[in-house]
Formats: sequence, structure tokens, C-alpha cells
Amino acid sequence: MSLEIKGKIKLINPTETFGSGFTKREFVITTAEQYPQDVKFEVVKDKCDTLDKYKVGQEITVQFNIRGNEYGGKYYVSLQAWKIVVGQQASAPTPQVFEEEENTTLPF
Repeated sequence: MSLEIKGKIKLINPTETFGSGFTKREFVITTAEQYPQDVKFEVVKDKCDTLDKYKVGQEITVQFNIRGNEYGGKYYVSLQAWKIVVGQQASAPTPQVFEEEENTTLPF
């Protein structure tokens, strides 16, 4: 499932490297809603360096996937960003059109 959210970059953390060689980098955006939310995302492996071109305060749109896993009887959720676009919506949502039925007679 791919989702999209727009906001301003609040924080970009340095890359973390784990003993296995796995790398990840987290960043936070603040949404522009009536009640703004701070949402943390992560990028992994070779995508960590892509965050170097962004700056705190920049308006971005993030496309991401929701990932969940269980470890030691606890459940964790992460938002993995896979595309970042500066200052605009990455893709326009497809409008849904609902047509009215012309036959208004009821079957009973």
C-alpha cells in the first residue's frame, strides 16, 4: 500500500549503521493541517544519502509504504519513504465519479 503526505521538513537525522551493515536514516515532517502532526519517516540502505539534498524548512511531498513487524512479542510500525518531491504534490489523485441511477423505482 502506497500513501502520500505533504509537509515541511522539521528534522533530518544522521545515518545509523547497525552491526549487520544495515543502514537507515530518519526524518520528520510537520503536516499543514488544522492540527499539525509531526510524522517520522525512514529511508534505508542506498536511499540514506538522498536526504543530503534536502533542508529543514523545505516543503515536500513524501510517498511512503507502511511496514510492520513483530520482535520479542512487541509490534512495531515504520513509515518507509520511497519518493520525495519538493514543493508539490507527487501525483494528482484520480477523481472518483459516481453516476446517479436513472431508474428510481424500488424493487418492492
